[in-house]
Amino acid sequence: MSELSLTSPDFEEGGEIPKKCGYKHGNVEPELSLEHTPSGTKAIAIVMDDPDAMKAVGKVWVHQIMYSSWSIGDMTEHDSSEFDEMIYGKNDFGELGYGGPAPPDGRHTYVFKAYALDYTPELKEGYSKQELEDAMKGHILAEAKLTGTFVP
Repeated sequence: MSELSLTSPDFEEGGEIPKKCGYKHGNVEPELSLEHTPSGTKAIAIVMDDPDAMKAVGKVWVHQIMYSSWSIGDMTEHDSSEFDEMIYGKNDFGELGYGGPAPPDGRHTYVFKAYALDYTPELKEGYSKQELEDAMKGHILAEAKLTGTFVP
C-alpha cells in the first residue's frame, strides 16, 4: 500500500487551524495537498469531522464530505484546487460543501481524512457520510490523515 500523504499549507499536523477557517469566522476552506497517490487511483474522497463533538452533542460532527474523480496521475503532489469537479455530501450543518470548525465547548481536534479509491463512486450530491463510507468499502487503495485544533 502506498504512503498517501495529506498536508495543508494553512496549518501543520496537530497545529491550530486558522480562525478564518472557522464556521463563524469566514468559513474559508483550508487548502489541502496530497502526495504519493498510488497507481490505479481513480478518485479521491475527503472527510472532515470532529470526534470531540461526541462529548458536546453526542455524535461525531461531520464538517465536510466530498469526492472527485482523479485524472491527474500517480505519485505526485497536488493541492485541492487541482482536483476534478467535486461532488459534495451534506455536512451536519445541513449544507453542501465545507462547514468550518465551530466547537461549542472550547478546543476541539478536527480530523481530515483522504482516501485514494480504485473507482469513482456514483453518489448524488447531498449524500451522507455513511453512504460515502459504504461506497468506498473494498475500494480504498490508500488513506491519509491530517489533524488540527480550533478554539472559538
